[in-house]
Amino acid sequence: MNVTFKILLCLLALFCPGRLWLGATPLRVAQLVAPGEGGERGYPHALSSLLESVATTTGAPLEPSPLLVESLQDPRLFQCPLLYVNWDDREDWERLPEGEVKALQGFLEGGGFLWLDAGIAAEFLRKAAGNAAQHHSYGEWQVAPAVQKFMERVLPRASFQPIPREDPLFRPFYQGLPDTSLLPPTVQRYIAEEKWPGGTYSVMGIRLEGRLAVIATPILAMGWGRNSLGAWTTDIQLRTLEGGDTLGEILPQAAVLGPAFAARREDGTLDQIYCQQNARPAWLREPTGQWRLFRYHDSRQISDFTHLFYSRLGINFILAALLGE
Repeated sequence: MNVTFKILLCLLALFCPGRLWLGATPLRVAQLVAPGEGGERGYPHALSSLLESVATTTGAPLEPSPLLVESLQDPRLFQCPLLYVNWDDREDWERLPEGEVKALQGFLEGGGFLWLDAGIAAEFLRKAAGNAAQHHSYGEWQVAPAVQKFMERVLPRASFQPIPREDPLFRPFYQGLPDTSLLPPTVQRYIAEEKWPGGTYSVMGIRLEGRLAVIATPILAMGWGRNSLGAWTTDIQLRTLEGGDTLGEILPQAAVLGPAFAARREDGTLDQIYCQQNARPAWLREPTGQWRLFRYHDSRQISDFTHLFYSRLGINFILAALLGE
């Protein structure tokens, strides 16, 4: 069954959520894993939980178990319309043989879609020993240098560009944010106006002949996994930014125990982030010159809200990939 016909089946399923399409071969999503011992994965329940949500929520004929591949030359990859990669699952990107690079190029140029989760990571996250700050993922609009270098081998004539917030990627099934009514008012405002306006996220992408073929995101897999009882397998903190009239006088002279890093915004301007130990960001200076403090929120309501939002984003991204949005 070719990819075009599979995509048509997805479209039919979207118009009739929950209906079983008799005779339709389920679509399979591939996941690149580390070689050996069954392929170790970070957040091992994440993608299967997300795929099950896609199938049950939208009715799309989608196999809930990803096809695990250890090599980009695995011929089964070309039976899948989408390849999901948690960038942190592999440490051999610089050593991948040319045959694998060419195979991925052929997959993409033949209509395949590549999702590089953890492909965007601010410098302070990459410098954190033992990923100490990973759960405080900071969404900047620039892929990690290693991602950029690898994709230049795969698609030398293409380049990552910010995916604008009005792009169809963000709304093939869900639109906007989940219900924010249980969140503190200050958190509601920050999420709706700055962090995730309109249910969008910081995503970089590559287009081939006008088709979105590659996306890179800050790590979203932490928000998908459920255990056998249906409970989330991780707890997620939420970080907001707060201002104040006197911060511009206090923070330039304040003691900071960690290094400072620049993080790129959607418009290309830079935030200067000042960190404490373990690369935990403490405050920043915005391009306008304004100083603001990071504040961390840790509660069941906030964690559940973030899980729901990340899951809705994942469902949107999977469907957009399958439908050629």
